Amino acid sequence: MLSCAIFSNMNIVVLSRNASLYSTQAIVEAARKKNHYVRVLDHMLCDLIIEKDHPAIYYNFQKLENVHAVIPRIGTAATSFGSSVIRQFEGMGTFTTLNAEALLKARNKLTCLQMLSAAGIAVPTTAITNNLYTLPFVIDKVGPSPHIVKLATGTQGLGVILSESKANAESIVEAFQKTEEKVLIQRFVSESKGSDIRVFVVDGQIAGAMRRQAKEGEFRSNIHRGAQSFAIKLTREEEELALKATSVMGLHIAGVDMLQSQNGPQILEVNASPGLEGIEGTTQIDIARKIIEFIERNVVV
Repeated sequence: MLSCAIFSNMNIVVLSRNASLYSTQAIVEAARKKNHYVRVLDHMLCDLIIEKDHPAIYYNFQKLENVHAVIPRIGTAATSFGSSVIRQFEGMGTFTTLNAEALLKARNKLTCLQMLSAAGIAVPTTAITNNLYTLPFVIDKVGPSPHIVKLATGTQGLGVILSESKANAESIVEAFQKTEEKVLIQRFVSESKGSDIRVFVVDGQIAGAMRRQAKEGEFRSNIHRGAQSFAIKLTREEEELALKATSVMGLHIAGVDMLQSQNGPQILEVNASPGLEGIEGTTQIDIARKIIEFIERNVVV
């Protein structure tokens, strides 16, 4: 948790490509309820001027000045430039709820899993290779079929395939490699039975948690894929795991996805820009307000 501070009305910028999205609207409404001035700016339309001692950002020919806090809502397709915009704000001394480097690390599934496992956090056994000659060996090291084959940068269940056989897994990886896509081969945790847990963390505290259950015939538990969700109370082990994973990734706001294996909870990924609609609708908790209160504790106006 960052140091506390006294605040008054703030000038807040929400970086979002679509002002009508639920998450963006919820944050804007929460800020305005607290009498803060808030604008939604498309980060892809920001112009960055890089100069010694005078970094600047322009939007529609106007220089952005006196911005007290930034709330980045950066989609996968805009990760590269979006992180550059965040880094520019950081260079200007503006408080941001998401660090540029943390976004880049969390957005890459391979990097995220490497960092988590190195910190002693349980993750599903995962492998990656560029060598088709050793591919059968690598798949065997992950474990018996079925396997999950997924894009290293996919989101919302896109680019995630359940392979029922080793031969099928080999074919999928080979096909992806021909398109120069990086893919992970992962143990399929069948005992989770198409269910996972999304934990929403804000400023070192659990803000809400829900269980997502995949619809019949589907192994992916994303709500975008038709999964059902239920508010839950986490065990102490699940709480500690979610908070540690968020801290390891250097995030202040995160959506931590975990599942229950026969050996206990395992982290699937840590989302640096988690959506609010599913968690707020399921838990009836005003997560957007918690995000604004997090800023209020850490910004001096």
